[in-house]
Amino acid sequence: MLFTKRFWDGLADGRITIAFRRWKRPTVKAGGTLRSPGGFLAIDAVDIVGEDALDDTQARRAGYANVAELRKELGPPTPDRALYRVGFHLAGPDPRDALRADDSLSAADTAALRTRLDRLDRAAPEPWTDATLQLIAGQPAVVSTVLAQQLGMERAAFKLNVRKLKALGLTESLEVGYRLSPRGEAFVAQPPEEEDR
Repeated sequence: MLFTKRFWDGLADGRITIAFRRWKRPTVKAGGTLRSPGGFLAIDAVDIVGEDALDDTQARRAGYANVAELRKELGPPTPDRALYRVGFHLAGPDPRDALRADDSLSAADTAALRTRLDRLDRAAPEPWTDATLQLIAGQPAVVSTVLAQQLGMERAAFKLNVRKLKALGLTESLEVGYRLSPRGEAFVAQPPEEEDR
């Protein structure tokens, strides 16, 4: 479940506590969590509701000025999609923020990251993790289309790979492009392991 930039401040300060979506099936579930640009959200409820559930009070809780604005964004009902109301609360900052900021890597931390990256490389047609980290380190804030071309990859595949690095705390998304996080910089700065003799 995605939120456009206009909702980020309301998510971050807790003003927005519900969202409405037309789905064939929900993409979140009660008891789950959701990372958002406004913070880490805890999902309290996911319910199918009728069109009459939409009113100005509900619309404001969802970040809209009024129900007319909400209805306009939702579009008309369709027979193949139900109207879902998702209730949530701000559970705090994204845990990945603290991970990305942690640049004090122990030898065990570095070894664990190397193991994870090696596993990602083995699961792919070609190794990509080190090349992607080096590319982002050398070209921060460069649009993903350009970076993907330099690696000979489709943009969608490149972005998926970067999300995997982000989940490990190694990269950060910018308005345009990416950069290494403090953790990523510390990892990349590690001297290469000596080859076994």
